[in-house]
Amino acid sequence: MTTDPHAVTAAILVIGDEILSGRTKDKNIGSIADYLTAVGIDLREVRIVPDEAPMIVEAVNALRARYTYLFTTGGIGPTHDDITADCVAEAFGVGIDVDPRARAMLLERIKPEDLNAARLRMARIPDGADLIPNPISKAPGFRIGNVFVMAGVPAIMQAMLDEIGPTLRTGARVISETIEVGNIPEGAYASDLASIAGAHPGVSIGSYPSMTQGGFLNRIVVRGKDAAAVAAARAEIAALVARLRA
Repeated sequence: MTTDPHAVTAAILVIGDEILSGRTKDKNIGSIADYLTAVGIDLREVRIVPDEAPMIVEAVNALRARYTYLFTTGGIGPTHDDITADCVAEAFGVGIDVDPRARAMLLERIKPEDLNAARLRMARIPDGADLIPNPISKAPGFRIGNVFVMAGVPAIMQAMLDEIGPTLRTGARVISETIEVGNIPEGAYASDLASIAGAHPGVSIGSYPSMTQGGFLNRIVVRGKDAAAVAAARAEIAALVARLRA
């Protein structure tokens, strides 16, 4: 598919040693991808980095420069390894301190006498950032520039995403059509499929094999934002499959 210069694009940056070690299984990438696709934002890249400041700063600066939006998850809790807020502040070249607005949010859930130094880490927000409310545990995320910093806990991330969703600039939604090929080997149609893809640069065409209870199954998926272009490519693929089955 050719890249639309007017497309609204995004990247996801997942932060945390626990993801890379396999101890925690990420559930946020799929949720964010589904949400962005539904509103016409093209997710272009996903990165996972450890709790290491230089790598986080480098990734934030690279991704925020390349895409319309960057969504980060993880690293905004109360422990020593929760360094995302500090790294984002460094990436933007701004200061960071306890934000009175964030502190007030924490006090909606935590008694003043229990608001210790560790918990106050969750109220440290880069200068100039807007807060993202957290209706579940109250510790907020934040937005600075085109970067949205959200929690790693899936339920809290989803609540934050619901909060920021209405503020996002959206684009044309992707249309997707699937043609089931059955048990025809990919090698039997790969060359013809490449020719069809070359003739329809406005759409994305992919072949996805899988195992089902009924046996081996191939699916060809056609995706694009122009309904007529998607329909034309789908028709050619359907004709190809029909010839192979004859």
